[in-house]
Amino acid sequence: MQNSVMVVGEALVDVVNGTPHVGGSPLNVAVGLARLGHDVSFVGRLGHDEYGSLISDHLRANTVRCLLPPDRHPSSAAIATLDATGSASYEFELVWELPPLPEWLPAALEGARAVHTGSIATLLPPGADTVLEAIQSTRTHGALISFDPNCRPSITPDTAAARAKVEAFVALSDVVKASDEDMVWLYPERPIEASAEAWRQLGPALGAC
Repeated sequence: MQNSVMVVGEALVDVVNGTPHVGGSPLNVAVGLARLGHDVSFVGRLGHDEYGSLISDHLRANTVRCLLPPDRHPSSAAIATLDATGSASYEFELVWELPPLPEWLPAALEGARAVHTGSIATLLPPGADTVLEAIQSTRTHGALISFDPNCRPSITPDTAAARAKVEAFVALSDVVKASDEDMVWLYPERPIEASAEAWRQLGPALGAC
């Protein structure tokens, strides 16, 4: 797995009008990188169920290695309801829990030149603490680290807690990408540019909003 890319984060199934679609921000990044020809390992949980099989098949079809086997919990899902205008609202059924680092980190880091994480995986307990520990360990391996907070206030509504966790990941990252919505939710009291500069002071070499 020389020069591989590791992605750590959630996989889930979006159910729209009763039809399941495999997704999750980190999983989509992993699939996108694989389609661009990169060698990709994905660290994210899935259950031993129908949705878990859909996720596993999707990763396999896109040549992404899934490093964790199915666990005892149901696979995560987002149930979408569309209104008359076509706008969607979501009801989430989420479990975010990872095995201890010694069980998966060495294999995940083998030959990794880049590591990406973000979204629900970096904010939702108990798995978020495991992800942070993994990224802290990754710093010693010299891989480039990228982070996209992709905040979901409906899932992690405590803004202060989310802000502290996001800043911990920003401080460990080389590249950070955030949306305007992320920045406004995390720092409603100041302009986006000021918040981006504050993040730059934490350590990233490159940031994009």
